[in-house]
Amino acid sequence: MSDDISIDAEDVVGVLTERIEARYDISMEHLQAAVTAAPTANPDATDIVKWHGHLVAAQAALNRAEDDLLTALETQPSEVDDPTMGLAHRVNAAVATRDGRAIVVRSLLDPDALGKKDLAAERLARLRPRTGPAVQTSAPQRPPGTAAPASASQAGRAVR
Repeated sequence: MSDDISIDAEDVVGVLTERIEARYDISMEHLQAAVTAAPTANPDATDIVKWHGHLVAAQAALNRAEDDLLTALETQPSEVDDPTMGLAHRVNAAVATRDGRAIVVRSLLDPDALGKKDLAAERLARLRPRTGPAVQTSAPQRPPGTAAPASASQAGRAVR
């Protein structure tokens, strides 16, 4: 993940697209077509294509927001007015959205991502036969000389 810090923010989509293409050894266009043709054939590929689409859309929204802000700033006097400040906030929100979607794509590509190893271990555990019950099925042994606690029904009768 730390290697992405040096990546130019404008190229986030390009870098992640290259990683997807390298992982599946196919162009993004062909992968999208394959997922469209058979969406259940490879759930991982389907998720990556879906989130890559969200990432591309977020980058396009960010580009539009930045263009709108630059246009507004070119016509501004030295002080920024409220509508222009609103455009700046829109850019910040678009960056956060794009970065969040990039994180999702990156984690989908990472075989060591949080939860993936646990999921693999869970699948393996389902395949292995159990050697005994998961929980104790008999009452624990009491040391000699200790009385068993009265059940709730016996306690109720004693009070009457």
